[in-house]
Amino acid sequence: MMRDHEPVTRLPVAVAEWQRNPICGETRLRPAAAESGHDPNRRRRMKPQPPSTLYPGFERPVPPARALAEARPDPSVLPPVERAKSQGAARVFLVLALGALGIYILREFLPALAWAVVLAIALGPLYERIERRFPPGGHNIVLPTLAVLAVALVFLAPLVVLGVQAAREAHDVAEFVRKAEESGIPAPEFLSHLPYGSAQAIAWWNDNLGHAQAGSEILHRFDNGKVLGASRNVGKEVVHRIVLFGFSLVALFFLFRDRDTIRRQALAACDRMFGPRGERVGRQMVASVHGTVDGLVLVGLGEGVILGIVYYFAGVPHPVLLGAFTAVAAMIPFGAAVAIGIAALLLVAAGAVKAAIIVAVAGLVVTFVADHFIRPALIGGTTKLPFLWVLLGILGGVESFGLLGLFLGPAVMAALVLLWREFTEGRDVKA
Repeated sequence: MMRDHEPVTRLPVAVAEWQRNPICGETRLRPAAAESGHDPNRRRRMKPQPPSTLYPGFERPVPPARALAEARPDPSVLPPVERAKSQGAARVFLVLALGALGIYILREFLPALAWAVVLAIALGPLYERIERRFPPGGHNIVLPTLAVLAVALVFLAPLVVLGVQAAREAHDVAEFVRKAEESGIPAPEFLSHLPYGSAQAIAWWNDNLGHAQAGSEILHRFDNGKVLGASRNVGKEVVHRIVLFGFSLVALFFLFRDRDTIRRQALAACDRMFGPRGERVGRQMVASVHGTVDGLVLVGLGEGVILGIVYYFAGVPHPVLLGAFTAVAAMIPFGAAVAIGIAALLLVAAGAVKAAIIVAVAGLVVTFVADHFIRPALIGGTTKLPFLWVLLGILGGVESFGLLGLFLGPAVMAALVLLWREFTEGRDVKA
C-alpha cells in the first residue's frame, strides 16, 4: 500500500482539444501536449512516419467545392463562331422549308402569278408614261384599276366575238349534220377541179360517203357518253382558266399599284444575295421580256392584220376570225404557217385554187420577213442575244410551260448568255 506522506507520481494526462480544419471545415478531436513531463525534443528524436490516411485533409489542401463546379464547361453555351454557324444553318433550313411549303400551297396559282408578272413587265413602260401624264392620288387606285380593265378587255373581247360567231354557226352545223344523216355527205367542189384523178376521187367519195347509210354510220360512231364526258371536261377546264385569269388580273392590280416598292425590294434582294451580278441578271431578264413582247406579240399582231386583209380580198370564209387565229399562231415560231395552210385549204375546198396560191405566197413572204428581219432585230437588239438562242428559248419554253414559255424561255436564255459572257471575258465584279 501507498503511504499518505509519500509523493504521488502523476502520469502525463493528455488534455483533448477540438481543432477545426480551415480548408474543408471539418472538426476533429486532437490530443494536446502533456501537462507535465513533456519532452520538447521528443518530436525530433521520433522517426518520420508516413503520412496518415485517416485524415487526408490535413496533409494536402483540397479546392473548395464551388471552384470545382465553376471549372466545368456549360454544354449549352457555345463559342461565338460555332453558335453563328448553327444559327446560320437553322435559318437556311427554315427558309428552304417555308419556301417549299409556300410553293406547294400556291402550286395551282403559280402560272397566274407568272402571267401577272409578265404582263406587268411588258406593260411597264406604257404604264409609266401614263402615270407621268396623270399622277396618281394618295390611294393610287384609279389608274391601276383602269389599266387592269383595259387588259381584261383586250383579252376578253376576241373571246366574246369568237363565242358569238360560234353561236351563229351552230345552226349551220346542225343543219349540215341533219342533211348528212339523211342523204350522206356530198362531194366537195374542189375534187372536180383537180388536174388529175378528178373522176376517180368523186366516184370514191360518192361510193363511201355520198349515201345516207354512210353518213349515219359515221355519226353513230360518236358515243354519246364520251361526248358528254368530253364536254364536262372542257367545261371544267374553261372554268378553271377563267378563275386563273381573274386571279392574274387581281395580282396585276397590286403589281401596278405597288410597282415602285416591288422594284426597289427586288433590286435590293438581288444585290444582297448575288451582288452587282444579280442586279445585272435581273435587268437582263426584264429587257428580254420587253424584247420578246415586242418581237412576238406585236409582230404577231401585225402579221395577223396583214394576212387578215389578204384573206378578205382572197375570199376566205370568216376572214376576221381566221386573221385573229393567225395573229395568235404567229406568236409561236412556225405557227403562222399552220393558219396560212388552213386558209389555203379552205379556198381549195371552195374551188378557188388561184386564190389559194395567192394566199400561200403572201403568207410565205410576210412570215419570212417577220421571222428573219424584224423579230431578230427587236429581240436580239434589246438583249444582244443571238437569234438561235432566242429560237431555242421560245421552242423549249413552249414545250415546257405552254404559252407562258414564250416569255420565260428567252428570259432564261438571256440570263445564261450574260453569265457565260461575263465568265469568258473575265468581267467578274465582286460585291
